[in-house]
Amino acid sequence: GRAIPEAPPPTPATIADNVGDNVGDIAGMGSDLFGSFAESTCAALVIATNMYAKGDKDEKFYLADDSSARWFPITVSAAGILVCMIVSFIPHFWPVKEEAHVERQLKVQLIASTVLTTPAVYAIAMAFLPDEFFYEGHAQVYTNTNVFICIVVGLWSGLIIGLVTEYYTSHSYRPVREVAESCSFGASTNIINGLALGYKSCIVPTVFLAVTICTGYRLAGQYGIAMGALGMLSTLCVGLAIDGYGPISDNAGGIAEMADLPEGVREITDALDAAGNTTAAIGKGFAIGSAALVSLALFAAFTVRSNICNAKSCNVDILQPLTFTGLLIGAMIPYWFSAMTMKSVASAAMEMVAEVRRQLVEDTVNGPKIMAGGLKP
Repeated sequence: GRAIPEAPPPTPATIADNVGDNVGDIAGMGSDLFGSFAESTCAALVIATNMYAKGDKDEKFYLADDSSARWFPITVSAAGILVCMIVSFIPHFWPVKEEAHVERQLKVQLIASTVLTTPAVYAIAMAFLPDEFFYEGHAQVYTNTNVFICIVVGLWSGLIIGLVTEYYTSHSYRPVREVAESCSFGASTNIINGLALGYKSCIVPTVFLAVTICTGYRLAGQYGIAMGALGMLSTLCVGLAIDGYGPISDNAGGIAEMADLPEGVREITDALDAAGNTTAAIGKGFAIGSAALVSLALFAAFTVRSNICNAKSCNVDILQPLTFTGLLIGAMIPYWFSAMTMKSVASAAMEMVAEVRRQLVEDTVNGPKIMAGGLKP
């Protein structure tokens, strides 16, 4: 019946709480986004094997065989990293003076990285790609300007998706406050309003994903879709740093609690954690949006290497029973693996809670030695 603080030092579950933040929001989200980053780059490189240009003497050469064009997707990624490094110095020139401005400062860095990446991508596209190129077996002409537009559409769509996601999840805006107000009328209204808000938040991201896909395919074919995904992830460094801000601040608060630091320290870390949790939604939006584009780009790369699609037809028909069955099973697999992972985490958590309860019960019988710091848990 005793009240236990949020992060009591004698409780081993406190360490698990801090470790869980690192595993979920740092390692998990980082591996997801960096995996999408690598996959979109590889998809663009594979699709480039089916694209060619003509030299000064009208000789034909494939983009994958040209050193400049081959390095183009990787150079776009490198440019994004450099821009994010430059943007990271913004707090040194415009430091945050109030806790309420932390969230704004993080968003400013993301917007600034998007703005600065745009001209950098244009310069790279003009320097590394040929003026005109073609797909094998197709007569349509594509240009380096088309590819630049594909990247920029993906880049700005990612920013908009991130900001819209933050709008629907931040306590600073009306949607979350409406859900909070519905709590005063009971759990049922809270659940209904929360589900409605979640469904509604999908509209704008879906529209911009569709715009990115259609624009990419119209201007540069399958290569344009892959480059749109790469553009969306070109500001990954800032996005991932913003996503990791919350759990890092939360861990700092946990350490402050365990070290018995003054209450003022915990108040500061709580304010930083609240700002980080709000902006962390931006990283989630990037992860979901980029995953949709990358999956399409990888499938395009598969069709190129397997020669399923050619100049006359594309033999991918979801009305075929075997194809549709594979589609259903493939859509089920992520849920299966997620269920197994969550089940294992739940089992470990229940064992941990049982052990903490056992120790606290013994501590109550034998005297409050663990919670008083006289006995190690």
